[in-house]
Amino acid sequence: MTEFEQDGYRLFKLTGCAGCHNGPAAGGQAYQKMGSFNRFETNNPAIGRQAITGLRSDRMRFKVPTLRNVELTYPYFHDGSVKTLEDAVDTMAWVQLNRTFSRTGNEKVVAFLKTLTGDLPRIVLPILPPTGPDTPAPQPFQ
Repeated sequence: MTEFEQDGYRLFKLTGCAGCHNGPAAGGQAYQKMGSFNRFETNNPAIGRQAITGLRSDRMRFKVPTLRNVELTYPYFHDGSVKTLEDAVDTMAWVQLNRTFSRTGNEKVVAFLKTLTGDLPRIVLPILPPTGPDTPAPQPFQ
């Protein structure tokens, strides 16, 4: 990583981004409220996990996405309302951390995030035999 990208990583950790985006995939392991400090404004209303659980406390709670290959996964957020990684970084800093990045700070964090881009996994699906009358029924897990 370049010094600029390393500065972005340090800023990512120092400002609190790593509090949610952590682990091997830099996220993807928890649900968090979108808009912890400031309201997330969007024209595409969604209620988050509340739609599944029915709990008011789950309103605007979404799965924290992995940041692996984040530069390839635009548009951003649960509703696709943010088109650029730069805008996504600024939005998250404001709504989740009550912070604003300088232009250079934003550029450093974005540079770091782009280092998380790699080869996409190749998924090879198995070819299964056809199902017939002699195919055993699935057994329940114990």
